[in-house]
Amino acid sequence: MNEIQHLSATELTGKIRSRELSAREALESHIQAIGEVNAQINAVVITDFDRARTLAAAADEATARNEPTGVLHGLPMTHKDTFNTAGLLSTQGSLALKDNVPEHDDLQIARLAAAGAIRTGKSNVPEFGAGSHTFNEVYGTTTNPYAVDRSAGGSSGGRCRRGRCPDPAAR
Repeated sequence: MNEIQHLSATELTGKIRSRELSAREALESHIQAIGEVNAQINAVVITDFDRARTLAAAADEATARNEPTGVLHGLPMTHKDTFNTAGLLSTQGSLALKDNVPEHDDLQIARLAAAGAIRTGKSNVPEFGAGSHTFNEVYGTTTNPYAVDRSAGGSSGGRCRRGRCPDPAAR
């Protein structure tokens, strides 16, 4: 893990605005972090890295031209799969929506993009966000990044039921 991955959103966007760091560097650090742990924990289930790289380049060009930017300018962000994202699979963890590719972003996603956030993909959720453990039949189980034998919790947190968690090796 590199130092960029330890910066808060405020610190990261400040460094991008001041040109201490490019949006491309921030994005590649974010992608690196996903690559370092995702195979083991299954947290990011849909990626949009090519589009994100295009947007990061555009963000850097806007910075170079001293254009006005949003408060989240250049910030790489992975959204929960409970939100519809235009042109990107949006399943809400449900087999009923396994092929759903919406034409429009949900309001929250549109506002994040308008503020300059760069979508990198979607994170796993319990089906329809309704559960205390992140598991669904579309993408399987997300494990805890600090202890893979424990639950990562659900959309609003939680623990394994009575201390028992599905075996991450059984995915």
